[in-house]
Amino acid sequence: MKVIIQIPCYNEAETLPETLLDLPRAIPGVDSVEWLVVDDGSIDGTAEVAREKGVDHVVRVPHNQGLAKAFSTGLEASLRLGADIIVNTDADNQYCGADIVRIVNPVLKGEADMAIGARPIDGIAEFSPLKKWLQKLGSRVVRSLSGTDVADAPSGFRAMSRSVASRLNVFSEYTYTLETIIQAGQNGMKVVSVPVRVNEKTRPSRLVKSVYSYVKRSVVTMLRIFVVYRPMRFFLTLAGLGFGIGFVAGLRFLVYYLLGEGSGHVQSVIFAVFMMGAGLLLALVALLADLIAVNRRLLETLQWRMSELERRLENSGRGKNGE
Repeated sequence: MKVIIQIPCYNEAETLPETLLDLPRAIPGVDSVEWLVVDDGSIDGTAEVAREKGVDHVVRVPHNQGLAKAFSTGLEASLRLGADIIVNTDADNQYCGADIVRIVNPVLKGEADMAIGARPIDGIAEFSPLKKWLQKLGSRVVRSLSGTDVADAPSGFRAMSRSVASRLNVFSEYTYTLETIIQAGQNGMKVVSVPVRVNEKTRPSRLVKSVYSYVKRSVVTMLRIFVVYRPMRFFLTLAGLGFGIGFVAGLRFLVYYLLGEGSGHVQSVIFAVFMMGAGLLLALVALLADLIAVNRRLLETLQWRMSELERRLENSGRGKNGE
């Protein structure tokens, strides 16, 4: 049983040493614990610092591609290295490294496919009342969309099984936190929350430039993922709304027509035809989108099976070579 702790980094040469000091090198029930740093185009020597501090694997991206891409790159590298459980944490030492044991245990015991570290939001002094409220609201929305019971959806402190990691596909270029929870929940994976501690703030967040920007991007991400994973429900809802409005407009014209005043409300007929037609068109889009979603699920399953086949072939090759 191998656990790999991955850390996406962008210009974290100053904070990375403190983060690494807090990470475990042994976890009960685990044969080996390795560290992996994804250097997302840093220009401050982050990769060199990582190697000096004993990081087992350093993956360097030539230019900065953002947190979501760095996270995905780390998952791919961890899978290639044979990780059974992958832990993701931040390089700014926000999360208490000793709590990695806590979030690994549910996955290790088979009680969960993914465990999310839930921060004590109300007790974090750096968070303003507005930010605390938005954090809770965002988590509530993610719970609704994903069908999970995640207490702290924006938390990047998480552990996941190999099976989960090989099935996740991050489309967003902004952040992976909300998207991966919704994907896991919509795919029937068990996601749990585990209370964790946080350390004192070391630097301002690079992800949250402003509350408005974060909320806007998060809403777009959640809406996009919901459309990808529940397209029929999304488009049928719009179709029903459009058809219903058109139907009501048509009834309105009919009432006026029966009262002998129909000639003055021809615009209602035009509006009704337009809205009902749009509703029928959206219903057709819903059917087509659902067919595409089925094809996507088949491709994801194929991707996972290919990943597992590659792993078995690698393990078989190592066995024959006596490794």
